[in-house]
Amino acid sequence: MTDDQPAPRKPGAFDIRVVIAGLIGFYGAVLTVMGLVVDTAADRAKTGDVNANLWAGVGMLVLAAAFAISARLRPVLVE
Repeated sequence: MTDDQPAPRKPGAFDIRVVIAGLIGFYGAVLTVMGLVVDTAADRAKTGDVNANLWAGVGMLVLAAAFAISARLRPVLVE
């Protein structure tokens, strides 16, 4: 690089993967808590005796972690 060009930098919090990870992680945490705390027999009867909130929440937390790890390990460089 020459002196007149700035060095590439990471977008940080403005990377779309960080935003997606935050949103999906928040909703996943809410669903996980709801699945653990508010789990009635009527809700389980609707889903075939499966705690849908808990499993959807855990899946969303795993997906959010994958987005966050991806953003951390392979950052986009902005020129």
